[in-house]
Amino acid sequence: MALLALKDINKDFGIKEILRNASFSIEEGDRVGLIGTNGSGKSTLLKMIAGLEPIDSGEIWKNASSKIVYLPQQPELDEELTVLEQVFADSGDSMALVREYELISARLAENVGNADQLMAMLSRVSQQIDQANAWELETQAKVVLSKLGIKDFNVKIGTLSGGYRKRVAIATALLSEPDLILMDEPTNHLDALSVEWLQDYLGRYRGALFLITHDRYFLDRVTNRILEIDRGDLYPYGGNYSYYLEKKAAQEDAAVSSQKKHAGVLRRELKWLQRGAQARSTKQRARIDRIREMQNTEFKQAQGSVEIATAGRRIGKKVIELENVTKGYDGRTLIKDFSYLFTPEDRIGIIGPNGVGKSTLMNIITGREQPDAGTVDIGSTIHIGYFDQYSDDVNINENQRVIDYLKDVAELVTTADGTVITASKMLERFLFPPDQQYAPIHKLSGGERRRLFLLRVLMQAPNVLILDEPTNDLDVQTLSILEEYLEDFNGCVIVVSHDRYFLDRTVQTVFSFEGLGKLKQYPGNYSIYLEYKEKTEQEEKFKQEAASKPEKNKNSALQQSQDKPKSQNSSKPKKLSYKEKREYASLEENIPNLEEEKETLEQQLYTNPPSDYSEMQTLSQRLADLETEIETATERWMELAERVES
Repeated sequence: MALLALKDINKDFGIKEILRNASFSIEEGDRVGLIGTNGSGKSTLLKMIAGLEPIDSGEIWKNASSKIVYLPQQPELDEELTVLEQVFADSGDSMALVREYELISARLAENVGNADQLMAMLSRVSQQIDQANAWELETQAKVVLSKLGIKDFNVKIGTLSGGYRKRVAIATALLSEPDLILMDEPTNHLDALSVEWLQDYLGRYRGALFLITHDRYFLDRVTNRILEIDRGDLYPYGGNYSYYLEKKAAQEDAAVSSQKKHAGVLRRELKWLQRGAQARSTKQRARIDRIREMQNTEFKQAQGSVEIATAGRRIGKKVIELENVTKGYDGRTLIKDFSYLFTPEDRIGIIGPNGVGKSTLMNIITGREQPDAGTVDIGSTIHIGYFDQYSDDVNINENQRVIDYLKDVAELVTTADGTVITASKMLERFLFPPDQQYAPIHKLSGGERRRLFLLRVLMQAPNVLILDEPTNDLDVQTLSILEEYLEDFNGCVIVVSHDRYFLDRTVQTVFSFEGLGKLKQYPGNYSIYLEYKEKTEQEEKFKQEAASKPEKNKNSALQQSQDKPKSQNSSKPKKLSYKEKREYASLEENIPNLEEEKETLEQQLYTNPPSDYSEMQTLSQRLADLETEIETATERWMELAERVES
């Protein structure tokens, strides 16, 4: 059943055409990911569907019996409501019943009023709650909120930060159980664990999804269709993000081939035409008309991509040295006795839940904040480029023209290949066409502003690049180019991010905030860090379980085994066949070899990880395969061993 359909939609903002005769529909069970460069109109399209942005022409049809919920990047919530009240804002009388029950219970506990009357009221409300299934709704709401990192359910919305308001809005949208959710960057401001949970939740969600996200792992695992918006046109792809990348590459190759073939035919035809009067006889008029038609054929160029090619700056041996750095606020220690010597080749990822001190550490490194104790020593040749979450919003003049904002840094730029180009040309490389360069900054989308600020940072030719949540509001195309740029960047890179894909592509060492101000170092990228953590946690769990078993239980189990009547053991397992004996011997020989290979691979990954991303992924996958092989082989060996011993 169709939930939504758009037919021949047109939208133009004057300096940019957003949609041109766009048509598509969303059916039950669809999980559509909307992608495109910043400023291409992704958020505008969601707003048009939600009825918050008018269309110039065309038709938007919505199924009258379907519930559609829109989750914007910056949701507007009632600041006077508590978290739970906000979550249940669309759940009718259910929340009111629960609140009434709590008030009556409180009056009973305080001996306020007639006890018998209050008990009768409590019984009545309790029956109504059971009928409305409100208890289960409240429990489910608390589980969802907890998974999104919200623990205090009675705090007022007005006291929450923007990030936590977004989490409450996500919970509100999910618990309203709509037929279709329109989600604009739902993973922004979520930590990695919350993103993982939301990804799994949406994977089981029965309704349809239409979402915008920069998180490529999330996009790949949640969607079953991709819709690309490119300079006013919509292109559908029937698969997830991986499928889209495969088909997109094939289409662009085919388009290039077709264009080359067209050019070859046209050259030959023009050569024939230039032979002279004989070729221009009346008899050949049709051929001449065909040549003119070919000359007028237009091919849509491949979608523009950001070109990052700024010049580097020499970096010395001494980069940044932190020694026993400590920092806290209001009696809470965020960073305690942290020491590290950054090197020119470092690719560092900083991870941890929101509010633990990641941005504070970056501000200490850049001198924006001073540590309570310890020292920060910066090398004399170091020039830090800091792409943070907020300075583009705080320091930017909304009425300043785009090109003037860039010229404040430099009017001419030397690129990586030594070419000197103007600020205007640099803006074009970052997908800001000439007409947009002279528009005021407030005309830009959130993603375009972030891209502009990134260009401003890179134009300063830093040799230490600090990226604090760089993936927020940047499109996947820009992120891919930025990742390639960082691979060849001549200097130190420090990344604070919750984006798992970006961390896997860009870092070789992870520092994790693990409570009480402690930062722990892990070798490898984010996926390797996760594997190491899971392995460590499993080993610790096994140790605790083994230690918690009293010795007397072992003795008791042994005694019970000895006291069993022989009749209970009369049905002995069959002896091994010849084939099983060979399998048993093979397993005894193979398992130690597998464990030795696993140990060697772990040693390599944790002490001397390869710098090449593809090689790192291959080794990580082999380690995961080895663990599965060892587990399967060991279980089979134990099964056969019991029969050998019997």
